[in-house]
Amino acid sequence: MLELQNVHVNYGAAPALWEVSMSIFPKELVCVIGPNGAGKTTLINAIMGLNRTRLGSILWDGEDLTGLPAHRLCERGLALVPEGRRLYGSMSVHENLLLGAVHPKARAKRADTLEWVCELFPVVKAKLNQAAAQLSGGQQQMVAIGRALMALPQLLLLDEPSLGLAPSIVIEMFNVIQTINRGGTSVLLVEQNVSRALAVSERTYVLENGRIVSSGPSDVIASQPEIKKAYLGL
Repeated sequence: MLELQNVHVNYGAAPALWEVSMSIFPKELVCVIGPNGAGKTTLINAIMGLNRTRLGSILWDGEDLTGLPAHRLCERGLALVPEGRRLYGSMSVHENLLLGAVHPKARAKRADTLEWVCELFPVVKAKLNQAAAQLSGGQQQMVAIGRALMALPQLLLLDEPSLGLAPSIVIEMFNVIQTINRGGTSVLLVEQNVSRALAVSERTYVLENGRIVSSGPSDVIASQPEIKKAYLGL
């Protein structure tokens, strides 16, 4: 489905990613872990066309997406939940959700999709007419995920969805991510809660200093002594 081939990204003259190759297959849940500053957000933004690649290719079902703007990627079935949620605070929850259904296929089904999002997040349904800025952090994250789902993505990209959330909300968030994946949507999860990311994902890539230093089944990655020491506190 998605394949990165030898991707390089620079910020000015400084390299942020280099020689990054990875893949995500249909209906798979894959996570990317790594320390702060490793390039995780740069990676997910490069996939979505928000960071320009210097070298390499990003392929989607065999089509080269390298250099396409983000809205063209959304039309092809990719949707991003960015770090920090980035909702329009003065707009209602309902209005924020509808912003995700702008391309024709999604717009045609937005009533059904909205009903599905409200089933996933009952608290969102209760606050549809409320300004997004008035919601708690966890509720805003639910709206951000719901907005991405309104685009009917085949691949959902999540950048640090548990960041700053209460532990009980984190558990709920990961349960919903698994539900979305089990429904047939592929998921690429960039996450600082390493133990939970490894627990829910099938495969993991470890990113350090802009390079992928390890990859494999998540249970195998979780058993590696260096991963236990660096990320799991064991």
